[in-house]
Amino acid sequence: MAGPISGLHYSNLCYAFPFLIDNNEKSEMAQTHDHEMVSIYPFTDEEIDLLMNNSMECVLMWATKDGWPVGVTHAFVWHDGKIWITFAEHRHRTKAIRRDNRVSVNVSACGYRPDAPADLPGGAITFKGTGEFFSDDETKKWFYTALSRKLNPDNKEGEEFFYNLLDSPLRTILAVTPTKKIMYNGTLAGKHMAGVADDSELGEPLDVDKDRMNKLRAEKGLPPREKV
Repeated sequence: MAGPISGLHYSNLCYAFPFLIDNNEKSEMAQTHDHEMVSIYPFTDEEIDLLMNNSMECVLMWATKDGWPVGVTHAFVWHDGKIWITFAEHRHRTKAIRRDNRVSVNVSACGYRPDAPADLPGGAITFKGTGEFFSDDETKKWFYTALSRKLNPDNKEGEEFFYNLLDSPLRTILAVTPTKKIMYNGTLAGKHMAGVADDSELGEPLDVDKDRMNKLRAEKGLPPREKV
């Protein structure tokens, strides 16, 4: 592949692969020739907050006692660097997470509202973390208020209805404290594929895209790869 890809647009839609548009940007073609080395597309701290504050849902994942992975979609609030979720305490996930509080949470740009700003970051983050349950009145009050407002912006009646819906005796709150982030900045990836990303925007490849990748390439009789 040589020369710039003409007419490509990097969008925030979900994973933000390039989309065709009438585009007059001029630049050299990005060095990437496939989509195997993707750890070079991280988010900045500001972009993480934008994604987490504007995506309306996440997928909470945990393991059953026989080791089977399970995931369920939830609305959530991003607050103090933690992911806050609520569900009824008699759900199986409550017992499972109390038994082993190691969980994962995935949040993607596919969760944006239809009227979300077009310049929000695209892509997704999977957080590995630990879960902690809360059931005190103070936590319930601020969290139910925050979640109700997030899901019902500029709709006081809807906010109050949802708050009352949440405020039930068997409901519990789970706060997930991240211990690791697996990031894919789809907007940056789209720009890179289109040849309009600056090298300074790219992250350093993680070990998985260096040592582990080249070990597998050697097993397949391929030369080591150093460049993106």
